Amino acid sequence: MMRRRFHNKRSASAVPAGLAPSLHSSPALPCRAFPFRRFAAGERLHFAASIFVCICMFLSSAAAQSGGELRFCLRSEPKTFDPLKVADDASVAIRYLTGGVLLRMNRQTQALEPELAQSWKVSKDGKQITFKLRSGVSFSDGTPFSAEDVAYTVQQLMDPALHSPTGDAFRSGPGNVETKVLSPTQISITFPAPVAGLDRQFDQVAILSAHSAKKEMAVLGPFMVADYKPGATVLLKRNPNYWKTDAQGRKLPHLDSIKLDIQPNRDVEMLRFKRGEIDLINSLDSEYFDKLAGTSPQLVHDAGPSLDSEQMWFNEVGKAPLPGYKKNWFRSANFRRAISGAINRQDLARVVFRGHAQPAVGPVSPANKFWFNARLKAEACSPDAALKALQGEGFRLEHGALKDKDGNAVVFSIITNSGNKYRERMATMIQEDLQKIGIQVNVVTLDFPSLIERMTQTFDYEAILLGLTNVGLDPNEQMNVWLSSSENHQWNPQEKSPETAWEGEIDRLMRAQASSADPKKRKESFDRVQEIAVEQAPFIYLVNRNALSAVAATVQGASPVILVPQTYWNVDRLSVK
Repeated sequence: MMRRRFHNKRSASAVPAGLAPSLHSSPALPCRAFPFRRFAAGERLHFAASIFVCICMFLSSAAAQSGGELRFCLRSEPKTFDPLKVADDASVAIRYLTGGVLLRMNRQTQALEPELAQSWKVSKDGKQITFKLRSGVSFSDGTPFSAEDVAYTVQQLMDPALHSPTGDAFRSGPGNVETKVLSPTQISITFPAPVAGLDRQFDQVAILSAHSAKKEMAVLGPFMVADYKPGATVLLKRNPNYWKTDAQGRKLPHLDSIKLDIQPNRDVEMLRFKRGEIDLINSLDSEYFDKLAGTSPQLVHDAGPSLDSEQMWFNEVGKAPLPGYKKNWFRSANFRRAISGAINRQDLARVVFRGHAQPAVGPVSPANKFWFNARLKAEACSPDAALKALQGEGFRLEHGALKDKDGNAVVFSIITNSGNKYRERMATMIQEDLQKIGIQVNVVTLDFPSLIERMTQTFDYEAILLGLTNVGLDPNEQMNVWLSSSENHQWNPQEKSPETAWEGEIDRLMRAQASSADPKKRKESFDRVQEIAVEQAPFIYLVNRNALSAVAATVQGASPVILVPQTYWNVDRLSVK
């Protein structure tokens, strides 16, 4: 069950409980004491004004010491608190809030900024990066931070046995990564092959302690995990050893705590936001955006087209418990492209997202202006062309039902996560689109943990409709999807070697772009990756939705952006009135 908590609201003129007695005692106030005597009328006004100023100073001082508690929802259970193993959205959120990184990409300016590293230098060949670290920094449990911790983190990250999705972004070639501790505050890291955009990759690398007994629970970020109730809540508390201060020299973060309620139901999430029980919705459904905009336009934010995509894919895992004839369908690029061509993406954007989305073109959103392949265009819906392509593969229509060359009716299920209305609606509309060419689609909704289990462990599914969240702009941050050996290569994860020629070609191109320091050459390689992805359709990209969010008026300092996390990217500087 979801645990609810209301704001403790006070009027502007109310005196906080427990403060009133001190207002009668001058030593408790940060102002001078006045001797007892009779005042003239003008003096009384001056005295009253002085008392008022003192009270305001006291209240301001108290407010500065406490930034309140920020509350919002995670839409699924976090799979891990180990920042090196993070793959799901909930775990990504917790890593962002708790993990200390060497460098951080500013989500608003998209510029790279120093964090735990004061400065850094990348070698001309793109193989080595040297960091100068901040001194006097400690983990949340008091363990000192040094270059040894960076070396330990990198060694763990690049361990092939860990299968770290974050580590995949650094795998530009065979060989070992070498770390050299030059001093307690200086370290060099050398990769066996050039890594393009090497410094930007460290935005996702939360530094672990080499010596703390608390392991990954000892953190360097603004908050630390204080309590976790599975299925209910993750409570984060301010890290008392966080190294940052604001422009006035006050220790950050301003917030005392963050309460993350685990709530997959978006109806409940919106109801709680309206009641003031939570303070923000990081990603808002278009339906609720429009409803909220009609009554409280000041609370909603549309940052424009996002980097995120909604997509579906078929199960191509060889050991999946599926009939052989279905495996043959799903492994056919012509079948996948035909399915893609029968889906009306314009309708999905218009109906499901109320116009707050656009038809997807491929792996990269047009919002990513440099890396988007402008030669690609959104696929026009054509049921007739789709059916003709299938007939060319031996499929035929019999009494309105499509059958393969062996007489098997074309029937499959699309799984998506329950409680996500727009995915459920997309699946239903895809069901209707494919029915026009004789394909029967069954829509199945599962709770997110069950869906993830089928997707990553049992492979007991036929098709899945989900979204991918792109944290950064650089194609290296998609290495964990496109490398055939990656566990996030969703249609057929962790291949020992590429099972198709086109997957091998993508592997080669992704490593080529990652090993070049020339942006033009990198783009040529990644443009071709996008073209192959459209030609082969391992993912059927549906829409790129707009970055919609809602932030309560009580949250101070929020400035929603396109990049994840849209609303709390500057969380250490937020406060709640």
